[in-house]
Amino acid sequence: MDAGAALRRRPGRPRDEDIDGQIVAATLEIIDAGEDVTVARVVARSGVSRAALYRRWPSLTTLIAAALDVGREVPPEYPKDADLREIVLTGLGLGVEGVAPSAPGYSEERFRQRIRLVMSDRALQKAYWESHVSRRRVPLQNALRAGVARGELRADLDVEACFDAVAGVAYYQLVVRGDRISDPTVVARLRAAIEVIWRGMVA
Repeated sequence: MDAGAALRRRPGRPRDEDIDGQIVAATLEIIDAGEDVTVARVVARSGVSRAALYRRWPSLTTLIAAALDVGREVPPEYPKDADLREIVLTGLGLGVEGVAPSAPGYSEERFRQRIRLVMSDRALQKAYWESHVSRRRVPLQNALRAGVARGELRADLDVEACFDAVAGVAYYQLVVRGDRISDPTVVARLRAAIEVIWRGMVA
């Protein structure tokens, strides 16, 4: 069964969070091992029955998306008096001290596996975007909208486009150039690019 194939969801029984965790952890182990995620592999590695798996996940796509997001968190809302320029840098993982450490349990290897999987499966890419990635954008986008309302940023600012521009700078280094985000020359390049973007955002 491929990553987009539907699994049956049977009604009537409440979810068991421990079993959910077993299934997600097993799926993540399969991903980290570089193996294809199949129902048979998830069942064998998790020790959970097929029936239990079918009851909990409508598709392997949503299960893989959940596993790929383990170790990632939705950032909190920014304070209203926060420095917007610093927020833009921090939102990319940069701050006054350079590059913020990766989220615990979310290594560069896992990031690369995520890119490999989502780029080979458009349905998974969309599912991961809708259920996980889009939520992490909200605090930064809200901070930018507040900046527009206060008159600090341009009234015609396209917040979604600005976020894409800032995030795209980092993804280009990692995915296209193959650089490490912690490299000092990469940090300098990121900062220079963000400063250009920032100048276009300011009122």
